[in-house]
Amino acid sequence: QFSFQENGWGAFLAERLVRKCDVVNRGLSGYNTRWAKLILPRLISKSTGAESTVAVTIFFGANDSALKDLNPKQHVPLEEYAANLKSMIQYLKSVDITEDRIILITPPPLQESAWEKECLAKGDKLNRCNATTGEYAQACVQVARDCGTDVLDLWTLMQKNQDFSSYLSDGLHLSTKGNSFLAAQLWSRLDKKLSALPWLLPYWRDVDHTNPEASLL
Repeated sequence: QFSFQENGWGAFLAERLVRKCDVVNRGLSGYNTRWAKLILPRLISKSTGAESTVAVTIFFGANDSALKDLNPKQHVPLEEYAANLKSMIQYLKSVDITEDRIILITPPPLQESAWEKECLAKGDKLNRCNATTGEYAQACVQVARDCGTDVLDLWTLMQKNQDFSSYLSDGLHLSTKGNSFLAAQLWSRLDKKLSALPWLLPYWRDVDHTNPEASLL
């Protein structure tokens, strides 16, 4: 949901793809795969132009991996999380969005000390841990392998040889730097698929001003 905020990764993609295709944000803050699986047919269907969809990202796990005892509302067991991802992929395939157009994104790592401060400020205990989030990230990668989709392993990439805390604004959600990192990683996977898309309508200098119908219709 936050990806279209200023400097968000969705806004980055929308800017890159202007006049080529529309970037549609259907992110829902706080949702998990259990809920997303139920509403996906309402968000994407054949009647909403699924056949012209060039790419779909599925980005879940940060809420599913919340600790059951401390956050039962958002928690989804690991095996169900994987099954839900597979179910969403199967649904997309049923509306003719093939595996090669689907990209799974793992949850990012959790910076526990920063997120604990956020939890304590609300009177709660630390309700997530990075090792558990990592298990969900691994499950997401495995689902991608099993189903033949692409995957962006954000959890691993953000922790590779570096302190990842600057990628997160509060230990859980992406900072401006984290959004830029995700956007760059995602674009490297989308570039080949999408950069060759033709422009919608000609460049203004190429329009025949004496007979615009010839250029535009």
